[in-house]
Amino acid sequence: MSTTNSHKILNDPVYGFVTLRHTRVLELMDHPYVQRLRRISQLGLSHLVYPGAVHNRFHHAVGCLFLMQQAINTLRSKGVKITDEEDEAVCFAILLHDIGHGPFSHALEHSIVQGVHHEEIGELILDRLNDEFDGLLDLAIQVFQNNYHKKFLHQLVSSQLDMDRLDYLARDSFYSGVTEGKVGSERIIKMLDVEQDQLVVEEKGVYSIEKFIVARRLMYWQVYLHRTVLSAEHMLMLALKRAKDLSRQGELLFASPALTIFLQKDFDKEGFKNTEGVLDKFCDLDDSDIYNAMKAWRLHPDKVLSDLSSRLLDRKLFRIELRTNPFSEQDINERVQSLMKLWGLNEEEALYYVSAGSVENQPYVQNGIMLKSKSGDLIDFAKANDNLTIESLSRNVVKSFLCYPKDMPERNI
Repeated sequence: MSTTNSHKILNDPVYGFVTLRHTRVLELMDHPYVQRLRRISQLGLSHLVYPGAVHNRFHHAVGCLFLMQQAINTLRSKGVKITDEEDEAVCFAILLHDIGHGPFSHALEHSIVQGVHHEEIGELILDRLNDEFDGLLDLAIQVFQNNYHKKFLHQLVSSQLDMDRLDYLARDSFYSGVTEGKVGSERIIKMLDVEQDQLVVEEKGVYSIEKFIVARRLMYWQVYLHRTVLSAEHMLMLALKRAKDLSRQGELLFASPALTIFLQKDFDKEGFKNTEGVLDKFCDLDDSDIYNAMKAWRLHPDKVLSDLSSRLLDRKLFRIELRTNPFSEQDINERVQSLMKLWGLNEEEALYYVSAGSVENQPYVQNGIMLKSKSGDLIDFAKANDNLTIESLSRNVVKSFLCYPKDMPERNI
C-alpha cells in the first residue's frame, strides 16, 4: 500500500515544486543505482553545441515522476480506476525507466558495451533492485514489461505519448535553449483519458498533440541529431574502440576498474546476467569514468588514442557531411587513403578517423496516438488533424553522414 508523504518536496527548474507522494520512492531514489543517474548526462555531448545542456538523467527521472503523478490524478478524476498499488507501481516504473543507461548512452552501446541494449540491462537492474527491496517492484516490472492486464499503465511509461517523451522534450528544450521543443505538457495531461483499456486524448486536445509531434521532429534535427553532436559522438565511439582494441592486444590502459572490465571483455545479455560482478561494474560506470580516462589517454604513446582523446577534450571535432543517399565504400576509402598519405598512417590507424552511418527521424507512427471524439469513437491523430498530412507525420526521413578530420581537404560531392 502506498503511503502519502506530503512533506518531501523537490524544487525542479522546469515544473517548480514536486511533491513525492509515495514514501518508498525516496528509498529507491537514494539507492546507488539511481543516484548514479546524477552523473550521467541526459544529452551526452550536446553541451558541445548548446552550453546549457548539462542536465542529467536524474533530473529527467524526477520530471517523469512528476508528470506521472499528474497523469494519474487526471485519469482518476475522470473515473478511471487506478488502485494505490497501481499508482505506486507506475510511478516506480517511470522513475526507473532509464536505469540501464550507461555513460554517453548510445555511444557506449556502439563501442565498448556491445550486444546488449540499455533496456535489457535496465530489466536486469530492476530484477536486482526488486530482490533488494523484497519484491517491492513486482507490479512495476509487470507494468514496465507490458505484462499487466491494464495496458494503459504501460502506455503511460512507454508509448508515443508517454511521460518520458513529454518530460525530455520540455527539459531538453529548457536547458538547450531550443524553444521549438517546448510543449504544453500540462494541457496534454489534462486531455488524457482511457477508452477500451487504451490511453487516449480527448479530441479537443488535437492541436496540443500536433504541437507535440512537430516539437519532437524539430528537437531531433536541432538537438539530438545535430550534425556537430553526431560528429562528437562518433569521435567518442572511435576513441573507445581504439582503447578497446589496444586493451585486447594486451595494452594496460589507465581506466577505472569499472571501465577496464568492459575494455578487456565483451558481455552479451547472458554475460551481464550470469557473470559475477559484471552488472555491479556497469552500475559503477558514469561519465566521469570516460572523461578521466581520456585525460590520461591524451598522454598515451599511441598516437591514435592520444589524438582522438585530445580532440574530444579540446572540442576539435571532425567535419561531417550529410546527404540523403548513402556513402559508398569508395567514399570511405578515399578518406582513408588521403589520411594515410597526409599523416603517414597505416590503414588500420586511418580507419579510426573515418566514420560513416545514417540517422533517421520519424515523428509519428500511425495509430500511435488515438483521439476520443465526443461520441466516444477513437480516431488516429494523423487522420483527425487538419494541418499535417499523414505522409508528413509518418514519413521516416533518413540522412547518411560521413565524419573525418577537418584538417583534411573537403571532398567534391
